[in-house]
Amino acid sequence: MHQLVSIDHDILRAALPRFPEANILVIGDIIIDHFIYGSVTRISPEAPVPVVNVRREDLHLGGSANVLHNLHALGGKGAICGVIGRDAMGEQLLELLRNIDSPTSGVIYCDDRPTTKKTRVIAQNQQVVRFDREVTGPLEAEVIAGLCAFLDENIHSFGAVVVSDYNKGVICQALVDHLRTLRQSHPIPLVIDPKPGHSEFFRGATLITPNHLEAELMSGIRITDDASLLRAATTIKTELASEAVLITRGEAGMALLSGDKPLFTIPTGAKEVYDVTGAGDTVIATLALGLAVGLSHAEAATIANYAAGIVVGKVGTATASPAELLEVMA
Repeated sequence: MHQLVSIDHDILRAALPRFPEANILVIGDIIIDHFIYGSVTRISPEAPVPVVNVRREDLHLGGSANVLHNLHALGGKGAICGVIGRDAMGEQLLELLRNIDSPTSGVIYCDDRPTTKKTRVIAQNQQVVRFDREVTGPLEAEVIAGLCAFLDENIHSFGAVVVSDYNKGVICQALVDHLRTLRQSHPIPLVIDPKPGHSEFFRGATLITPNHLEAELMSGIRITDDASLLRAATTIKTELASEAVLITRGEAGMALLSGDKPLFTIPTGAKEVYDVTGAGDTVIATLALGLAVGLSHAEAATIANYAAGIVVGKVGTATASPAELLEVMA
């Protein structure tokens, strides 16, 4: 059932300097991650809740934009295709993109919804509460047409595509069908971070990366052991006609089913876990870069596992750097 694979770490290390050659397109739901950091020393007299004394606030690229941020942190180049509202957070988002020298021509204004923002309150390195500002649901036809027009004009300049689905409405049948048609004449790797509710959108991907729970929902199989893990991966791979499935499993690491090879399991690279926020974004960004520079599915998954192990050891929406990867792979 399991594949005994010896991954040549010299190949992984040699791939890192080639990441700047890769240009990756990220399509999906753009989110602003808003962090409020403070300390708690007392409980409110008004209700049994902690009183957070705010020390600082940060805004970060979140959702699919965090995938883009991870690509840049790893040395690659990329652009994003998605929607924002005509509001102050939308302008902040564009400024954050400019700060990493990323093009903004794929960001389309959407008049009927705000820029999605997730606010997390952190005290003593623990998340106290999260509140979201968002409008979800189908996009208007002219907005989808704008996204498709960007793909038409720019797809030829990318070496891989990431679809980052946060179930906010950008990833829809029309957009994915259009992308599938374009890939027939420009057959670059397509890596998908899915949501189970519409997994049928994602037929024909190069690699699809559900987490443990998503894999159970997509396959209809409860994963309790190696045999059920293999059945779930096989079901997803067969039903979606993908080249490979990578199931991310938190502390249990990852499991890759690629082509007709046996299941390849990768133990976690994390030493300590402080915050899993955005770890999936790190995984898919690293996978896309690895595939774009010619790594195999197993090699790309191994280097992505190292990157995930780095970011879960940090608080907040974090990224990994090439220097950190070299250090953990030593």
